[in-house]
Amino acid sequence: MFDLITIGRSNMDLYSSDIGADFVDATGFIPQVGGSPTNIAIGTAQLGLKSAALTAVGHDLVGDYILHYLQRKGVDISLVKRKAGLSSLALLGVQPPDHFPLLFYRENPPDIWLTIDDLPDLRQTRAFLISGTALARGTCAEATMYAAEEAQQLDCTTYLDLDLRPDQWTHTMGFGIAMRQIIPMVDVVIGTEEELWAAINRDPAGWHGHEAITPIERAEVEEWIRERCAAPGQPQTIVLKRGKAGVTIFETGQQALDVPGFPVEVLNTVGAGDAFASGLIFSRVHGRSWFDSGRFANACGAVVVTRHGCAEAMPSLSEVTQFMENYE
Repeated sequence: MFDLITIGRSNMDLYSSDIGADFVDATGFIPQVGGSPTNIAIGTAQLGLKSAALTAVGHDLVGDYILHYLQRKGVDISLVKRKAGLSSLALLGVQPPDHFPLLFYRENPPDIWLTIDDLPDLRQTRAFLISGTALARGTCAEATMYAAEEAQQLDCTTYLDLDLRPDQWTHTMGFGIAMRQIIPMVDVVIGTEEELWAAINRDPAGWHGHEAITPIERAEVEEWIRERCAAPGQPQTIVLKRGKAGVTIFETGQQALDVPGFPVEVLNTVGAGDAFASGLIFSRVHGRSWFDSGRFANACGAVVVTRHGCAEAMPSLSEVTQFMENYE
């Protein structure tokens, strides 16, 4: 029995070893493993959950590296498939605190070709995490939709991390179309204001990507959240990430819950959202309240932004506990 299965992309990440240097001046790169859902598998495993990554890699050395790395981090790899094509690769510059040039090599990565036949029996997991990008390309999109439908029928909490990656969609409006289809199938939606706006916006002229939304758009996002939480057949909980301001949790039948963040000196924002999701899912699997879960998730994100790297920065349970104790 797993505590969590994640579905979606995986890649080998190469981080510039020259902190602060322009990408063109990089003299070396440090390898890690990335891809939002795979990071969450790593993050939850670091905290102590029994987590499995449902993804695919190629029959190549990069695929070998990804599998070896996941095993080293305590992630179950029994669900990882090996398929034709080159494993995904990402190169990142590191210019703290918030500039991290990113280049994907994902022309035809194996993870977009997961199929319905590759899906495990979801009765063997307590929680299931869907990455929004899993719906962008290939047969993985239909496999993910099928899995979401199956999970609806089971005693399995389904999380959707919106995970907006504009360059992975053939059209800017494709993200919103897919998210509006899958949101009614899940229990918990996790996203930033910008991601939620991209999910609900139907006007190409209103597309911002990851750029800050306007106050009017922010009000529309919150109104949409309240309507969805009140409507039958919609997610029970929507978790709105607000960066350093913390998180607001909207739960069906409850008042909106504001959970404060932790003020820290930011070195690197890459991976903060994945650490947040890891902490949230870990807490909910262990039966914690939404406030306590949001607080613990905020702490996980805060720890990660004080470190360089992403998967390597994911904290252990003792590290998060110590961080919270020191803060309080």
